[in-house]
Amino acid sequence: MKWLKDLIRIIYNLYAFAIFIVLTFFFFPFVMLSLLFGKVTGGNIIYQICKLWAGIWYFFIGIQHKEIYEHPHDNAKQYIYVANHISYIDIPPILLIIRNPMRILGKYETVKIPVFGWIYKAAVILVDRRDASTRAKSVRALKAAINNNISIFIYPEGTFNETAAPLKSFFDGAFRIAIETQTPIKPLILVDTLERLHYNSIFSLTPGKSRVVYLEEIDVAGLTLQDISVLKEKVFNIMDAGLRRYREYPSI
Repeated sequence: MKWLKDLIRIIYNLYAFAIFIVLTFFFFPFVMLSLLFGKVTGGNIIYQICKLWAGIWYFFIGIQHKEIYEHPHDNAKQYIYVANHISYIDIPPILLIIRNPMRILGKYETVKIPVFGWIYKAAVILVDRRDASTRAKSVRALKAAINNNISIFIYPEGTFNETAAPLKSFFDGAFRIAIETQTPIKPLILVDTLERLHYNSIFSLTPGKSRVVYLEEIDVAGLTLQDISVLKEKVFNIMDAGLRRYREYPSI
């Protein structure tokens, strides 16, 4: 009975969207009040609010967040986190892993969404990849966060991976900043977000598991800008192999 399954899916998606809207309006004043505490402290508060928001939303829509540690992870250490990007729901699992201050690099277009866009603008470091001046500004903001002992998070693919491969090619940004600031890289893989919400439709949301896998830390001590391509390839290969351990892909 395909029509019944389609009806249930539509009802579930409308329910999940309604819960998201309610939580957006509920947390909005708390986010705005957090701005009064300044850029650093206020930003840290906003991320804790957003983490709570993500956890509550997951609870009500039946998504189970799980963290898998393939290698030891120091929650107190400062990192440049990187992860694969394949779904509109890639942000909540990143918020839920936060144990110490973090800032996420996010695309500028999202600020256009009413109300949510204001929260997004207050929380993330914005980048418009089409504009060289805003790219440079975002890099300065990311480095400023690191100088304030704040970890940063970047999707090195930049946009959704819509290929049949585990990953598409990486931009240099995360690896350049890692070398310039001598900050270790912590690769993560998001295993289930494509099943939870496919990039083809915002109405394809489904309940179920959402795993975040912590891979091995990549030290950048002593590396120079001449090593960017080698570092990028190393992280790419680690993440590619990690995704292949958890998901099925065509043979290399």
